[in-house]
Amino acid sequence: MTTQVNIDHIRHSLSHLLAAVVLKKYPGTKLGIGPTIENGFYYDFLLPTPISDADLLDLQKEMRHLVAQKLDFTKEEITAAKAKKLFAGQNFKLELIEELEEAKSLISLYHTLRQAQDNASDVFTDLCKGPHVKNTSEINMEGFKLTHIAGAYWKGSEKNPMLTRIYGLAFANKKELDAHLLMLLEAKKRDHKKLGRELDLFTFSELVGPGLPLWTPKGTIMRDILDNFIWQLRKKYGYERVDIPHITKKELYEKSGHWQKFQNELFKIITSEGHLYAMKPMNCPHHTQIYARKIWSYRELPQRYASTTKCYRDEQSGELSGLSRVLAITQDDAHVFCRDSQVKEEILKIWDIIETFYGAVGFTLTPRLSLHDPAKMEKYLGEEKVWQAAENSLREILKEKGLVVNEAIGEAAFYGPKVDFMAKDSLNREWQVATIQLDMNLPERFDLNCTNEKGEQEQVVMIHAAIMGSIERYLSILIEHYAGAFPAWLAPIQAMILPISEKHKKYSDAVLKDLIKQGIRVEIDGSNETLGKRIRGSEMQKIPYILVVGEQEETNKTVAVRQREKGPTAQAENQGAMTTEAFAEMIKKQLPY
Repeated sequence: MTTQVNIDHIRHSLSHLLAAVVLKKYPGTKLGIGPTIENGFYYDFLLPTPISDADLLDLQKEMRHLVAQKLDFTKEEITAAKAKKLFAGQNFKLELIEELEEAKSLISLYHTLRQAQDNASDVFTDLCKGPHVKNTSEINMEGFKLTHIAGAYWKGSEKNPMLTRIYGLAFANKKELDAHLLMLLEAKKRDHKKLGRELDLFTFSELVGPGLPLWTPKGTIMRDILDNFIWQLRKKYGYERVDIPHITKKELYEKSGHWQKFQNELFKIITSEGHLYAMKPMNCPHHTQIYARKIWSYRELPQRYASTTKCYRDEQSGELSGLSRVLAITQDDAHVFCRDSQVKEEILKIWDIIETFYGAVGFTLTPRLSLHDPAKMEKYLGEEKVWQAAENSLREILKEKGLVVNEAIGEAAFYGPKVDFMAKDSLNREWQVATIQLDMNLPERFDLNCTNEKGEQEQVVMIHAAIMGSIERYLSILIEHYAGAFPAWLAPIQAMILPISEKHKKYSDAVLKDLIKQGIRVEIDGSNETLGKRIRGSEMQKIPYILVVGEQEETNKTVAVRQREKGPTAQAENQGAMTTEAFAEMIKKQLPY
């Protein structure tokens, strides 16, 4: 019976082998850290000479040479004094050793050893908690690949030296690696940064700044469609729209606890009078103050507030990426203020909204229960007993729905546990999308109550509900999921009218006006190009429907409909002639709400 090797152990061991070959090829290299990441590993180096992606193949060959030698990995625990002597000259390692010494943590090493008869020679030693493979014979020589180089500040701080980060992929075998590389190739074709530019959905400006997307008319249409979809779902359950400012006095975040934990991630403003304000990084503290404006009877609960608004977070420039990571985040945020006895019903309503919304794009959702880490209570607001009560409430709801879910320790929000919804796209990549968060801590900090049946003040519970979370990030997922070939209900242009010749322009204008009147998003391409070239242009823009208008269509008061095929090829096929009324009705039937 073959024992299956833990893939994380393989990836961790490969990061050590990478460090070993870099240290040998570039003497004087200073070592950073080399953790595992999703699908692979990386290692950070301060190199004596610059390298490029072209150098990776030689390093990879040397790593395979080490794998073939069947090297052992062994663990050793030593004193800080011995560790400092062992890593003399390695500044970054010495810094880590001092931190471990101060925290009174054990200092453990992993040796990569070459066995030679009765003696073992050390190939490489690193500070590491492990675990690793026992021997490199457990690593498939064809199952890993060094992929690219990037810059990374030591410990993520721009105040520290810039290191060279070498990334690698690692899988159990060559078949899995090749499958992942094929997926990456397809993902590159679908890159939302590339498609967003080609489809004219959004742009960036050096004058405006990185991480601050500017939305074109087409992209804005898509944002509005998605936001309106969620609002229609929320409106059915009694949500009310509210609006809040984009800045606040720091006192609001001091009371909420955000200032103490996240003040370094906030954009700050000093007024002409010297007052300190912050650009809001989240909406929940503002919403608490809308609830706090009056005394509520239990009969008036729940209060449900919804607001789609921008938040701002001071991310490092190296971490910004298209729409996936931005400085200005548009959140479709909602908060429910209710009694403890109403929590289950309100969460189930939100759950229904989430399933309906994501069902429209074909995503199957997998819930995950994100809990606090009891060993790190300093990361969270409130007391352990409050957290236990909130987490048990969520467990009961999941149990009632008949779900057994993964429990992720340490993934809770700092004020409360949550149910995160995971979705897989058309490339089988998993994304964390919607979230429902149960919060008993902010209501306590802000003294949010209602008057109960006995005339006493009863603390309320706060439920945070973000369906898209970030419209920017969700659109990046959708663009890549559909490869830009959006369904008709979401496409910014649902149909393109193509008059066969100039003499059909008048009728095509009438078709345009008629369809716009019926609520269809439609344009005309009346350029002097050939009909074939204009059809190909519409296909390249991935427009769902092409309406060809000629003499026969004008006579019969119809349009010749060509529908884009499903999938990224977006080739059109004839659907026959129909009236504008019939075409508009066909489009409207595709609406998810």
